[in-house]
Amino acid sequence: MLFICYPKCTTCQKAQKWLDGKGAKYELRDIKTANPTYEELADWHKKSGLPLKRFFNTSGLLYKSLALKDKLPTMSDEEQLRLLATDGMLVKRPLLIDGDRVLVGFRESEWSGLL
Repeated sequence: MLFICYPKCTTCQKAQKWLDGKGAKYELRDIKTANPTYEELADWHKKSGLPLKRFFNTSGLLYKSLALKDKLPTMSDEEQLRLLATDGMLVKRPLLIDGDRVLVGFRESEWSGLL
């Protein structure tokens, strides 16, 4: 499994502690220093079955400073994915990727289903 997080994020810390408590084996990736690529994001979006908006960190400062709440509805999926690939702080975290399963944000009930 690939666990993508921002180490200073309390939700990410909670998710990592939860994974460790379950004895899960995963590769850790810091979203700030190793931003997901356009190709990765496009693949994860397709596999997740989620609306693309769920991949945006809507509570983040960068999201707010770019006024994305108003801009996203007029952008194509490709434009949104390209924007997400520019800065890891725009991406909702944590992400957990296991083959064809992609989880965005930490919800214990969803994550339990994966392990």
